[in-house]
Amino acid sequence: MVINYTPIGIIKTPFKKKEGMPIQPTGAPGVKGEIEIYDEFKDGLKDLDGFSHIILIYHLHQSVGFQLNVKPFMDDQLRGVFSTRAPKRPNPIGLSVVKLTKIENNILHIENIDVLDGTPLIDIKPFIPDVDSPKADRLGWLDGKSNKMGDKLSDNRF
Repeated sequence: MVINYTPIGIIKTPFKKKEGMPIQPTGAPGVKGEIEIYDEFKDGLKDLDGFSHIILIYHLHQSVGFQLNVKPFMDDQLRGVFSTRAPKRPNPIGLSVVKLTKIENNILHIENIDVLDGTPLIDIKPFIPDVDSPKADRLGWLDGKSNKMGDKLSDNRF
C-alpha cells in the first residue's frame, strides 16, 4: 500500500538548523512563526480564527532513515521509537500544539513553535482541551522527566 500526502502549506520559523532547537513547544514559549497555507487550501481556514490553539501535523523533512531503538533527548538509554517523540521514525510525521494569534488571508501567525524552518505542513486541527488533554495515568520511562522537556534543546543525535 502506498500513501501519498500533499502539503497544505509551509511552516516558517526562526530555527534554520536542527541543533539547538527546542524539542517540544513548551521549550519555545513566545517563539513566533508563520504558516503559509497554499492558495488552493486557504478556504479551509474558515472559522479557525475562533480557536486559541491549533495542532500542526507536519512532515519531518530533514529526518533521513529511521531506527526502531533510539536514545531520546530525555534519556541516555535505548528506547523503542514508538515510546518516544524522536524524529527518525518509519513515517517521519511530527505534531505540535501552538498558539494561534491571528490569521491574515492565507498566513497563520503562531507562537510557541518548535519546528524547523521550511517544514511542510500536512494538516491542521483545532485544539480542544476537553478532547485533547486527557489525564494520563502513566508516563512510562518519562515519569519524572516530562516536566523538564521545556529545558531540553535538540542536539546532533538525530
